[in-house]
Amino acid sequence: MPVPQDAVDRIVAAALAEDAPWGDITSDLLVPPKSRAAGVLTAREPGIFCGEQVIEAAFRLASPETAVRFRVRDGETFRAGAVLAEVSGPARAVLAGERVALNLAQRLSGIATLTAAFVAQTAGTAARITDTRKTTPGLRILERHAVRCGGGHNHRFSLSDAVMAKDNHLTLLAAGGADLAQALTAAKARLPHTVHFEVEVDRLDQIEAVLAGGADTVLLDNFTPADLRRGVELINGRALVEASGNVRLDTVADIALTGVDLISAGALTHSVRALDLGLDLM
Repeated sequence: MPVPQDAVDRIVAAALAEDAPWGDITSDLLVPPKSRAAGVLTAREPGIFCGEQVIEAAFRLASPETAVRFRVRDGETFRAGAVLAEVSGPARAVLAGERVALNLAQRLSGIATLTAAFVAQTAGTAARITDTRKTTPGLRILERHAVRCGGGHNHRFSLSDAVMAKDNHLTLLAAGGADLAQALTAAKARLPHTVHFEVEVDRLDQIEAVLAGGADTVLLDNFTPADLRRGVELINGRALVEASGNVRLDTVADIALTGVDLISAGALTHSVRALDLGLDLM
């Protein structure tokens, strides 16, 4: 599904204002006001495309007279040298929108491409690859879309969406002398029935108390593949099982083979490399 257009426009407008707070003095100096330009957005390496909405918005907000025609759509694969889109319009507007369009599309395409590589490593298993909240501040809604373009799935969007009791929460409960199962049961009783309840554990001996407390998902954090298998066996279908921690391209296949339902990977968004895309005027 696309990102709500008002959210895209808000992000792109802020980026344009950041890039040219008092106008583009170079283009204003060198490019005649009525000059027009046309160019092509080209891939300099292969990947999965994500960026239709941000590219269109960058040029439209620079000037409503610009036009963008896409040759590749979000989620589609492209090879090095492929033309991804064609842009035309007032030359100053094309130049003003270029960097913002490229910065965002390069990052989003990098996320989609990396996500697709993770998904490919889990082929033949039931495990879903999901993102985390380790996103670029202000860009989460776009980066989550990029994960979907790469064939991945989204975790909770924010702290307001679902309960996720992590190690620090459990440490605070223990410090207060609370019984874990009782504390979780009491907490879940105060929730609306529609709110998902997830609890993180870092030891196998925590699982039974977490299940007794009513967890819908048990997150096994930084477990070895052997311990993940044991965790899946102990949970035995009583809750969804999520694996997190030490999830890399060279480890994700082994993690998926343990039988977990979900694999969350912060690497999809927090340290991804932007793809090399370029806009060449003709």
